Amino acid sequence: MSPLRAAVPLTNGGAIPLADLPLLGRGHFTGALLAEVAEGARVAAYFAAPAGRVLELYAILARDAHSDLAVLRTEIGSDYPSLASRCPELQLFEREIAEQYGSIPTAHPWFKPVRFHRSWNGRDAWGRGAERPQPAVQEFYRVEGEEIHEVAVGPVHAGVIEPGHFRFQCHGELVMHLEIALGYQHRDVERLLLGGPHPATPHQLETVAGDTSIGHATAWSHVSEALGGGSVPPRGEALRLVALELERLANHVGDIGALAGDVGFLPTAAFCGRLRGDYLNATAVLCGSRFGRGLVRPGGVAAELSDEQAATLRERLATVARDTRGALELFFDTPSVLARLEGTGHVAVEDAAAVGLVGVAARACGLVRDARKHHPLGGYRTAGIEPAVKWGGDVFARAAVRQREIDDSLALVDRTLAALPPGPVRAENGSPRPKSLAVALVEGWRGEVVHAALTDAAGRFSRYKIVDPSFRNWTGLALALRGEQISDFPLCNKSFNLSYCGFDL
Repeated sequence: MSPLRAAVPLTNGGAIPLADLPLLGRGHFTGALLAEVAEGARVAAYFAAPAGRVLELYAILARDAHSDLAVLRTEIGSDYPSLASRCPELQLFEREIAEQYGSIPTAHPWFKPVRFHRSWNGRDAWGRGAERPQPAVQEFYRVEGEEIHEVAVGPVHAGVIEPGHFRFQCHGELVMHLEIALGYQHRDVERLLLGGPHPATPHQLETVAGDTSIGHATAWSHVSEALGGGSVPPRGEALRLVALELERLANHVGDIGALAGDVGFLPTAAFCGRLRGDYLNATAVLCGSRFGRGLVRPGGVAAELSDEQAATLRERLATVARDTRGALELFFDTPSVLARLEGTGHVAVEDAAAVGLVGVAARACGLVRDARKHHPLGGYRTAGIEPAVKWGGDVFARAAVRQREIDDSLALVDRTLAALPPGPVRAENGSPRPKSLAVALVEGWRGEVVHAALTDAAGRFSRYKIVDPSFRNWTGLALALRGEQISDFPLCNKSFNLSYCGFDL
């Protein structure tokens, strides 16, 4: 089998029997993966799963140009050659595998803990006996030289915020390097899901990243439907789309308000604080929860929305949309605001592609990456999404992508509510298929949410892999600070607005 034919194609939201996935030799696996990446594929997920006395290594590649996925599988033991130097997208995934299972990626360029938990098989992956690595008690990259100084921020921060440690290497005010250490509240979510789905499974997945409850619930539902052979009624698909776009609207509006507050532009900051609440309240109309919890379930949605309620919601959103556009126009038409945003926190498109940025952070660098267009599921198959793309790679570009997506989401929600298909909102889903792999990519408001499930002979989860967009994009924030003033860190940080718990799962 040639490397180009080694990858097994898979449709997003689909499942495949494990018997149909060839177990490649490591060299064949490596050649096939690098060949796919050279042809434009990107790594959607990269994870290991126990298989007797060895580990099976899975690579799920997103081939955006072809609107499909490609799956590769091989075996690894106590160590295997790192590919991070040749494919930087893999560096965090390889470190994660080592920490979970004790399999060492040899010659990894920066091998260190990710979430600070013991490997699942009881081994210590870091060569420290029984001692458990502790958050931020580790080697940090250091810049040596006269007048170089180090600034440590966190892990405890002001306000209601989860912990994270930021280590700056500075020359005066100039940031030469930023290293970010997370994992302080690692919850071991993937292990909790083993043997499921359990009654608690949907609630656990809705809190992987609390501000992306709908995104993660939607991805899990697509995985469950792929394994159970279920289909979603058109009305259920439409309501899922509305919920996901309302989640996008609430967070994008909140983010622009936070940027306005950070540069001292109080009119938009105040407006957006109220408007975010309006979008959250609109989500509560769908299911009673402002964060959409309990709404999206396998087979569709768990709450009906009548045509009269849909009409009332459209009227309410029309008023909110008018106020939103006014607040954003005020923000983007103010020269003093633009002076703070433009040119700050730049990430080059080459770097964004190399480290695998997704979502707003990627599109602001000029990368056309949007699962709603390239790998559409449900109502997005006919939505005609055109990704909002900017080329600046700076704070302004990240804000401008949000502004464009707000306009697009408002139009899409209104159009969908105006033409809700008749019929039920949920259908029965079958029993999960045994010994299979299912994958779903969903474009959450931050970016691509990836869920992958492996089932055992009884159809229960033997491995469940989650890739939240924050897992990839924290590296982008570190890149954005290089060559910047340290005083620009809060603004850059808000322009990414990444999740600690989405990383610390």
